[in-house]
Amino acid sequence: MNFSGTRTFARFLILGCAGLLAAAKGLSQESSSKAAGSSTSAPSEIATAGGPSAALKGVLSAACSQNQIEFVRFLTVRNKEAFSRMTPPARIALMKRFVLLNEPGKPSASANPAGRPILRCQTPDVTTEMQIGGADVRENIAFLPMELRDVTDTTGASVHQVTMGLVREDGQWKLLSLGVLFLDLPALEIEWDAEQMDGAEAVKKVAFAVEAYRNKYSHLPESLANLGPPLHGTANGEAAGLVDSDLANGTKNGYAIRYVIVGASTLGAPAKYEVAATPLQYGRTGLRSFFRDSKGGLHAADRQGAVGSESDPKVE
Repeated sequence: MNFSGTRTFARFLILGCAGLLAAAKGLSQESSSKAAGSSTSAPSEIATAGGPSAALKGVLSAACSQNQIEFVRFLTVRNKEAFSRMTPPARIALMKRFVLLNEPGKPSASANPAGRPILRCQTPDVTTEMQIGGADVRENIAFLPMELRDVTDTTGASVHQVTMGLVREDGQWKLLSLGVLFLDLPALEIEWDAEQMDGAEAVKKVAFAVEAYRNKYSHLPESLANLGPPLHGTANGEAAGLVDSDLANGTKNGYAIRYVIVGASTLGAPAKYEVAATPLQYGRTGLRSFFRDSKGGLHAADRQGAVGSESDPKVE
């Protein structure tokens, strides 16, 4: 389980806090914010079936089970349209970030002594607990503190605290933000398309350069540096001038590039190699890891910053 996934929201919940504060400015505060798990006050009206607290519980439950039909109920009209255009893997990748679990789980709900909702997401390997605190409601905007933890954690090392934002649209509470950052799925679509192009193109460029090097020198390059520009003079086997200096140093467009020779031989056409592109900062410069297997197949998956493999789904 990787609780560092909380930070990845900064990648795709991309609009700044200025807009969020502007949207809330001037609205009257209807209830004060309560800490997650607080038992010092009675539940307010926002914990009722139609309130933002119940809506957030529904979001987390749908994300836990990776139920796309249920999850889309809690998206604004703008985000719902964008969600429908996403590929199924992209939708799953989005939902996974709400519960910080890779596999679909079984949600179960309870409440603390104050009546605040607690949702658990149980998978065969791990269970995440999410405690939803009292809401700060400002007319059509609500902010709810949430605490996430691994239920086996007795030290608090895995605890993450985050504030969720919801907005009332046509009388229903919908997802607005995480923290002070807006959820903007249309913008996310564009970023994911660019991310795929950046990661996949970097892998393809390296593979093309390796093949060109092999054709000229009859063996595979020992490293990416052999593909880069020469410091002085003309191109040669030590620096063939087939890629730019960034790629030769193992980075490109926010990705770390790894080139590995497979097997003991580097000679001739039978020699094999693999190429991987992994986000330099997972959640900021990319979400998915790209991998070219020794047979030339290109794969991609959200590995949460780890190197991909040939078991990942293929990319056409």
